Amino acid sequence: MNAEVLSRVCEIASDVLQAGVTAESSPLTIESWDSVQHLNLVLAIEEEYGFQFSPEEMDQAKTVGNLAQLVSAKRGV
Repeated sequence: MNAEVLSRVCEIASDVLQAGVTAESSPLTIESWDSVQHLNLVLAIEEEYGFQFSPEEMDQAKTVGNLAQLVSAKRGV
């Protein structure tokens, strides 16, 4: 996974969730990360990078690190 992508995804997640995040952060570790905030987070990342996740990809996004891996894969980095 690209370190730059991880850093930017962490920034976006921190802004959306209003919490400090790491690659291991998940709905289990961040109280504000509910289903609505998950959708907001996915939408913010899609807007930042200019693509859309499939429903299957959104289901795979269990941690901030998973999201960064998905972004890296979609960007081919």
